[in-house]
Amino acid sequence: MSFLVNLGLGLLFGFGLLISGMANPAKVLNFLDLFGTWDPSLAFVMGGAVLVGAIGYRYVLRRDEPIRGQSFHLPTRRDIDARVLIGPAIFGVGWGLGGFCPGPALTALSFGAIGTLTFVPAMIAGMAVARLVAERNNTARAA
Repeated sequence: MSFLVNLGLGLLFGFGLLISGMANPAKVLNFLDLFGTWDPSLAFVMGGAVLVGAIGYRYVLRRDEPIRGQSFHLPTRRDIDARVLIGPAIFGVGWGLGGFCPGPALTALSFGAIGTLTFVPAMIAGMAVARLVAERNNTARAA
């Protein structure tokens, strides 16, 4: 059942990306082009997502326990370390250069665009390298 719920949520997210135009890298790049063909629509999409997320977060946390599962799994760390700064910086630079972030890139695969066919394998390779580095660091810390 969990698979079907996750599949449905993923499809809903993908359709939202398509409807909003966020699967189009030109839309993202135009948002970042402040002194050229600036397109503020991405700010409205992000603002809408933050609003829906904030309302949903407050609603869900009023419950004693989640609908599925024993307890909520909320972050406990509040400190800001190098990983918190470097990871999002790399993500942002990649998004700015490529015009894609992971969700829209996977959605745009259905169009078969050359940029997407290059970006997604590079993204997967980057995720694999990040996982290897994290595992190596965890092993080093444990030893």
